[in-house]
Amino acid sequence: MVETKASFGAFEAKTHFSNLLDRVEKGDRIVITRHGREVAVLSPIGPKRSDDLYELSRRALASTKGTSLPKGKTIRDLIYEGRKR
Repeated sequence: MVETKASFGAFEAKTHFSNLLDRVEKGDRIVITRHGREVAVLSPIGPKRSDDLYELSRRALASTKGTSLPKGKTIRDLIYEGRKR
């Protein structure tokens, strides 16, 4: 999705808010101005944080396949060692 940037005055943005939201849904970034100064941005939100955390944990688990704990160590031992640093 290619992001495009457009600028609208506050009155025009208020008048065409629904259309601006349609554009934002498609990936546009809309800058709202007041008296020629940029005061706000309408932009698409990123993926839900829970989706990010799920993907991160999935990759972390996948990266540990085929590994094991050092001989004679427990997970509790490793956590304790990590806290001492």
